[in-house]
Amino acid sequence: MTTPSAFALKLAAVAQEQHTKYQLMDEADPELCRQIKKYWTAIGLEFESCVSVPWSAVFVSFCVKQAGATRSEFKFADGHSVFVHQAIQNAIKNTGVFHGLDISVHSPGVGDIIHNNRLGATFDFAYARTHKNYPSHSAIVVEVGQDTDGRYALTIGGNEGDAIRRKVVRLTPQGFVIQRANNPFISVIKTLK
Repeated sequence: MTTPSAFALKLAAVAQEQHTKYQLMDEADPELCRQIKKYWTAIGLEFESCVSVPWSAVFVSFCVKQAGATRSEFKFADGHSVFVHQAIQNAIKNTGVFHGLDISVHSPGVGDIIHNNRLGATFDFAYARTHKNYPSHSAIVVEVGQDTDGRYALTIGGNEGDAIRRKVVRLTPQGFVIQRANNPFISVIKTLK
C-alpha cells in the first residue's frame, strides 16, 4: 500500500475534524447550519438552505479546498458528478492531481474519494466518463484497515442522513471496493497531490 501524501493526510484530517465537531447534530441544528453555509461560501457558491438543498458535494469540495487544493486542481461544485467527471478527464489525459478511476481498478487509500450512485440509480464508470450531471454521492477516505470482518475503508461524508457521518466500505483481500447492488459504487478519485 502506498503511503499517503501530506495533502491526503490533511484532507482526511479536515474531514475528521468536521465529523468530530458536528457528528451529533443534524442539518437543522443552528450550529451545523452555520457551518453548512460556510461550506457553500468557502468554495464560491451561493448558499440557499441547510435543509432543502443537498450539501454533500459542497462538503467534499470544502474539505478538499481546506486541505490546500486550488480551483484549478479540483472542480469545486454542488454536484459530485461535476468534480468526478473532471477527475476522470484528468486521468484520461494524464494531467492534474486528482484522477477519477473505475471502482474496479483502484484500491482506495487515505485521502481518496469514493463515489457511488444515490436515489437507486445504477450509473457506471462509462456513464460517469461522458456525463457531468446525474445523482450521485461521494465521501472522503479517512482510514484504511482490517478488522475481524476483513479489509475496510472508513469514509466521512456530508449530508448522510442529514448529518456528517462515517461509514465503513468493505474491501476485498486485495484492497478493492466490494461492489453492492443498491446504489452501486462508480469510481474512486485518486489523490496525487
